[in-house]
Amino acid sequence: MSYLEKMFNLDSKTAIISGGAGAIGLVMSEALLRAGANVVVWSRSQESIDAASSHLNAIEGAEGKVFASRVDAGVEAQVEKALKEADAHFGKVDILINGVGGNIGKSAFVDTDMETFQKVLHMNLVAGLMIPTKIVAAYWIEKEIKGSIINLTSMASYNPLSGVWAYDAAKAATLNLTMASANEFARYGIRVNAIAPGFFLGKQNKALLVDQKTGEYTARGKSVIAHTPYGRFGDVSELAGTTVFLASEAAAGFITGVSIPVDGGYLIHNI
Repeated sequence: MSYLEKMFNLDSKTAIISGGAGAIGLVMSEALLRAGANVVVWSRSQESIDAASSHLNAIEGAEGKVFASRVDAGVEAQVEKALKEADAHFGKVDILINGVGGNIGKSAFVDTDMETFQKVLHMNLVAGLMIPTKIVAAYWIEKEIKGSIINLTSMASYNPLSGVWAYDAAKAATLNLTMASANEFARYGIRVNAIAPGFFLGKQNKALLVDQKTGEYTARGKSVIAHTPYGRFGDVSELAGTTVFLASEAAAGFITGVSIPVDGGYLIHNI
């Protein structure tokens, strides 16, 4: 085995990717699979599970290494059941990626719809971190497994984005809880880190950033590009390397409590 294989090979590992059928989750699932890990995809939608499973199983060497479950990560009983299924299928679980999240709408602060606010907060913080982390970490502590958690923070974890109040709050909390839980779980050898994607064009934000009629950037899209030293949006494939790095005990075994921006320099923009 070469030096790079020793450093980044995940052959003996099993990873759960909660939200693993989404655009970012699927890239992370594929990255871990190609690095040798078994992957367990969790999603609320059977349609998205079927599409993700088809994509992943088509990868060379994937036979017997992909398992998927329909799970609402915001419901403890469902997460407990899905973890037991993953453990029974592959023998143990070593990695958890908390990839559930998203935003709904945009408004002035005084026009905030509180029902929507709570829904977005629940999606990003409760389903997107608290419940899966609580249940999987308890499993690791009981079985003395030195696991690795990768959360998804955001540019909004550092600097608030205008008009998305619940998303801002949830992602700021995700960064805070990444550090806090890393401190609590370190005694068990459990690492907790995060990846903070910059601006990537996806189904959720494309209409906000690109005019669907002309294909030109919207005012918000132009603002993002002007704020990004690299001068472009990211491609979700550019999250793969950081995923494998943080998942690897050999490469990142003494790293915990950090959030790595993959943002084309968005957070270092100055004037």
